[in-house]
Amino acid sequence: MIAWIRHHGQALLLGSRKVSVLNALVIGIALSLPTAGTALIESLRPAGERLALEPRISLFLAPQARRADVEALGARLRADRRIASVRFVPREEALREMSEVQGLSEVIGALGRNPLPDAFVVTSQQDIASELAKLPGVAQVQADAAWARRLAAAASIARLGVAVLAALLGAALVAVTFNTIRLQILTQRDEIEVSKLLGATDSFIGRPFYYLGLLQGLVGGVVALAIVGAALGLLNREVRVLAESYGSNFRFGFLPLSEAGLVVLLAGVLGWLGAWLSVGRHLRAIEPR
Repeated sequence: MIAWIRHHGQALLLGSRKVSVLNALVIGIALSLPTAGTALIESLRPAGERLALEPRISLFLAPQARRADVEALGARLRADRRIASVRFVPREEALREMSEVQGLSEVIGALGRNPLPDAFVVTSQQDIASELAKLPGVAQVQADAAWARRLAAAASIARLGVAVLAALLGAALVAVTFNTIRLQILTQRDEIEVSKLLGATDSFIGRPFYYLGLLQGLVGGVVALAIVGAALGLLNREVRVLAESYGSNFRFGFLPLSEAGLVVLLAGVLGWLGAWLSVGRHLRAIEPR
């Protein structure tokens, strides 16, 4: 057991000495793209989750609508079985909510009057906006959930795009490691032939190359996290100014520690896979002459 551990330690040391900084940088740049995409999507997810994805329709009433007509319309909406809920929003309440938005209170105060109409907010799983627009007393209808559904669809497309990009760049990582190990094997061809003449097995000779692929992938993963961290730091300097102008403290957040560790681990595994494929193809083809 001690001899086995010692040999693995020596193989690890040999592999670490051959790690190419340039190859690790190439791997880091490649991995930083899907990593940054994931970080951005995860940062925007809380904001997306706060959006009401339930189909919601706003019915804005005509300014001249009488209170009796408003009550009759409310009763008609509540009697419609296609509608799950109905909420009446008086124009005074809508004005108060809008006044609480930073920067709008001065604008509303300058108007001197309440420009907002009464409104009903209804939820329905069916597309009935066009029918509701024809009801008496309704001046305008807005399907509030349509844009939210589009946002959810866009988020799904973005996640799929990041996954496809990660798969393609992961394959590129394997290819880079494969070629790196191939060059190392060809460079040490004479040494490998002598080792085989002395009775060394392919697994014994290949261990330093396996560790080289693993370490190069791990270093590339760390480089990717460093690139993403620096990019988010620069981006947040501009985002902070924009967010504060809207009274928000929004910032793009870095990946959680567990996900960051997973990126490094996955990079190491892909590097090891590239080394395993390269050793299996090229090392076994070398036989003593």
